Amino acid sequence: MLEIKNLTMSYKNKLVLDKINLSFEKGKVLGLLGPNGSGKTTLLRILAGLEKNYAGEVKIGGEDPNHLTKSFVSYQPDHLPLDKSYNLVKISDLYDEFFEDFSKEKFEKIIRDFKLDMNMKIKNMSKGMKDKVQIALSLSRKSDLYLLDEPMSGIDPASRKKIMDVIIDNFDSEGLMIISTHLISQIERLLDEVVFISDGKIILEENIDDLRQKHKMGVEEYFEEVFNV
Repeated sequence: MLEIKNLTMSYKNKLVLDKINLSFEKGKVLGLLGPNGSGKTTLLRILAGLEKNYAGEVKIGGEDPNHLTKSFVSYQPDHLPLDKSYNLVKISDLYDEFFEDFSKEKFEKIIRDFKLDMNMKIKNMSKGMKDKVQIALSLSRKSDLYLLDEPMSGIDPASRKKIMDVIIDNFDSEGLMIISTHLISQIERLLDEVVFISDGKIILEENIDDLRQKHKMGVEEYFEEVFNV
């Protein structure tokens, strides 16, 4: 499903990604974990088809990331890139028009689960509310690849379990989901595999169960040991 070979990218003469090699099939949830500035967002933007100036090979379902792959890649950036005057009804209509795999019914159900109002405008939303809307938009598509960049950064701790429950209930198991986050303890129960990235290099790629068995600790504890945090 996803093949990355020798992916390298520099920005303003700084090496951002350094010979990344990864391969994943559908039906998994992957945690992309690393310190700030490690290359996580850049990697997701490449997979979403938003960054072009890279070397190496990236294939999603056999295609290079482009306007064609956007039809089966659902990308949630770390902000809501829509007109602040739009309400959720307008946003739902736009997504329904733009993405053939978008389900308005599923979106409205998830919005109800989050206890948000479809008539609410973006300009009146908190950061946490916007994060919930982005998660709902991503999960309301039947995509092959879901890319979530810090999906819960603005959500209060009390609401995070609900977010996890919604993701579990609505993730299409025929797809591949990649979540980039620093809230490891909150997402650990979702994950099948983890990738640790530091200074643009992959330093670990491992199945969750194998990691726990080998190192006798959970993902967050091992992350803290590896990165000395």
